Amino acid sequence: MAEFIKIYEENPNPKEIKRVVDVLRKGGLVIYPTDTVYGLGCDITNTKALEKIARIKGIKLAKANWSFICTDLSNLSDYVRQIDTATFKILKRALPGPYTFILPGNNNLPKEFKKKKTVGIRVPDNSIVKALVEGLGNPIVSTSIRDDDDVLEYTTDPELIFEKWENLVDVVIDGGYGGNIGSTIIDVSTGHPEVIREGKGSLDIL
Repeated sequence: MAEFIKIYEENPNPKEIKRVVDVLRKGGLVIYPTDTVYGLGCDITNTKALEKIARIKGIKLAKANWSFICTDLSNLSDYVRQIDTATFKILKRALPGPYTFILPGNNNLPKEFKKKKTVGIRVPDNSIVKALVEGLGNPIVSTSIRDDDDVLEYTTDPELIFEKWENLVDVVIDGGYGGNIGSTIIDVSTGHPEVIREGKGSLDIL
């Protein structure tokens, strides 16, 4: 059964953050708040954890289109091919914020994602998930907790999320009520921005 851990976004408790980071390091699955909706994620370097999420979502890992949550743009060169100045300026304007950018992947992607030509990058404006990624030392792979048959598009109440997911994950973080509008997804992999999904993030950054 999952742990239910309260963490305050205004001032995330380092001890609680370390507890969750330790779970991630051991291959655990965590549900956490972002600046949009609650997400489900794991350590990007842990194959078994990635496979667990794929099973829960009912998809093959090789076909998963998940985002990498980074703390800032300094992580980009680890996974993304060099991008032009205009694209970088868009990212600088938008991040941290409620956006997912599809970027051209490089040869350093984890082996599970090697066949992917692109990668989704998120830098959420949320101190809890930022502290988790900083503590872990590498990105968290992230997917939504939405079910296709949910009446509400996303669940916003952490206690209800815990009730639904307690037997599937290792930790549910209560970071307060989440939103129910996903991130704005913009494909900049070709150098010409294309809006894939309009969500919480404004298109004024383009």
